[in-house]
Amino acid sequence: MHLTHELELFPGNKVTQMLFKEVKNAAELRQCAVEGKINGALINPTMLVNPFQVLVAANKAVNSQNNGKMKTRSLYSEIIFNLSPTNNISEAFKRFGCSDGDDSVLVVLIHNEDESQLLADLTARVSGRQVPVEEVSSLTDHAKVKKLYKVTQEEEKSGTLLDAVVCRMAAKDVM
Repeated sequence: MHLTHELELFPGNKVTQMLFKEVKNAAELRQCAVEGKINGALINPTMLVNPFQVLVAANKAVNSQNNGKMKTRSLYSEIIFNLSPTNNISEAFKRFGCSDGDDSVLVVLIHNEDESQLLADLTARVSGRQVPVEEVSSLTDHAKVKKLYKVTQEEEKSGTLLDAVVCRMAAKDVM
């Protein structure tokens, strides 16, 4: 149900993603995250094309943390910020963060070892149905994603939407 990857550039750091549908307590979850009671990023999956997009954002966040160059206050807020094509932090939270009325949420954790207890605790907090993370693409609002990332028709002919999105995420810091 969940998807865990070890970050190749940062051995020992793992990224776990869990997708929930039919979430009834998004407002409560968001408030807990704001108060620091949830150790994870709560992401609106309608703005995600593929779980790989989250891995790119998490990798950039861990890199920024290790280099002391984070633009936000926490590793998890840095993941949300890195999903955005702009450098506006509040805009990133508005577009990619979990909102009170959301009925689906992607939870992202970064951990060092087998954190089965942490996963179990987080799963227990969410009042919703956990589904395979690969289903995130079925929730994507393609029109919103294309508009936000300014993806042109020419780009879509030569590559995928995921390619365009990840390219913009990766190049954000250099432009």
